[in-house]
Amino acid sequence: MSSKPIPGRYTADVQGDVTVFHIGMRFNNFRAVRSWWPVFTAMPRMLKELSQDKESGMLGYQLLLGWPRLLYVVQYWESPEKLLAYAADQGKEHRPAWAAFNRRLREGRGKVGFWHETFISRPGSYENVYINMPPFGLAAATGGPVPVARRGERAADRLKAA
Repeated sequence: MSSKPIPGRYTADVQGDVTVFHIGMRFNNFRAVRSWWPVFTAMPRMLKELSQDKESGMLGYQLLLGWPRLLYVVQYWESPEKLLAYAADQGKEHRPAWAAFNRRLREGRGKVGFWHETFISRPGSYENVYINMPPFGLAAATGGPVPVARRGERAADRLKAA
């Protein structure tokens, strides 16, 4: 992904549904390294695995920080079915990481927090705009950036565009 900003306003060129998956962890106790380190190190392995497998269904992701306690990943998927298939696949990174996390969660007594949310976005039900940004978020994960005028100058116009 380019880090050079695109001058002006652009939006994402998205075709069809997009499944958006938010996942993160919270450091409830920074000193409890044994509780949060395995979670912290598992996500990069999963993202690498998914990024190298174009058939996985993950379109892209964005890493975010909620300083100082929160790490956050926004993932864009082709479908909820592909997201769930990856999560359940015994031969992929997720299953052993999830099992290890659950063991440590019980042992850690609340020293690390974890959350995820899944959204299925249908055409016309999501909108985005990026101003003087490099390719980012949904635009980086899908068809790429396009001039705002192509989908509508106002957020309300882009929400109606299907």
